[in-house]
Amino acid sequence: MNRIWPLMLAITLGACAEETAMETDDKAPEQPKAPVTKTEAEWKQELTPEQYRILRQDGTEPANGAVYQQFKKQGGGTYFCAGCDAELFTSNEKFDSHCGWPSFYDPSKAKNIKTSVDYHIGVPRTEVRCAICDGHLGHVFTGEGFDTPTDKRYCINGTVLKFVPFSDKKDEKKTEAKPSSEAPEKDKKS
Repeated sequence: MNRIWPLMLAITLGACAEETAMETDDKAPEQPKAPVTKTEAEWKQELTPEQYRILRQDGTEPANGAVYQQFKKQGGGTYFCAGCDAELFTSNEKFDSHCGWPSFYDPSKAKNIKTSVDYHIGVPRTEVRCAICDGHLGHVFTGEGFDTPTDKRYCINGTVLKFVPFSDKKDEKKTEAKPSSEAPEKDKKS
């Protein structure tokens, strides 16, 4: 029974937290080239209260909340850390695990993810952190039987992600690069 109290407290505190939407941008942020370290005052100034609670204090957003509903409706794109802009996941690794939080079967940039064991709810779990800013992202679970290439579920707090939809610029470049059916004016014969 003593192990259940920390879990109940975490769920209650998460449910009482003020929920914010996942940030969305039109353009991918510049990627950090070195670890990002800031003072607690700087983090508090740059992050929303909910992002700060999750990233810097190892919090959890409510399950099945507005951020999760937003995540489910998003099309193709890339997910970046809201704390430091490091690329973490793309919609190519996204799947619906029906757990109430954004789920991915693998990171898109493995070097930007690190894991460790935490005991915050009294049992060991594999915590997922941003390797660039050391922000808490969520947890990863294995062996749950999902039909994915890795049989892993990266269960991530959507509030600490920044979404950038895929652009069609690749298609535009292909269109621009197509050769013209007409020869240039100077090469035409009369």
